[in-house]
Amino acid sequence: MTDAFEAEVSALAGEINQQVARVREAFGELSALEHTARSADGMVSVTVGRHGQLRGVELNPRAYRNLSPTQLADAIMQQANAATAAVSEQSRQLLDPLMPDGLPYEDLFGERATLDAFFPGPVEPAP
Repeated sequence: MTDAFEAEVSALAGEINQQVARVREAFGELSALEHTARSADGMVSVTVGRHGQLRGVELNPRAYRNLSPTQLADAIMQQANAATAAVSEQSRQLLDPLMPDGLPYEDLFGERATLDAFFPGPVEPAP
């Protein structure tokens, strides 16, 4: 290989490694995403993780006196949906800058997506 070609390959490998590192960092941030939604009256608070998994529910003790069981269930569902929508938007904002042109976010990142499915290990120039 010529020195110019080796330098080009090395530069490309470095660029790929930097891009992979940025994506790995974003996935690390994704795993920590969660959002808490609170009802306007302060009766219900729901926390969900990135995929909408329920991480916590807090009920004001007055909720049992002020809300019927149906109203309480509805309030919990409303806050769970609001928290899930917020986490979904946070995920999109975090990953949109990393998306290839013309490839929709939804096509790459589903509920079971893993980073290892998209990238091989680091690229090393040949010795």
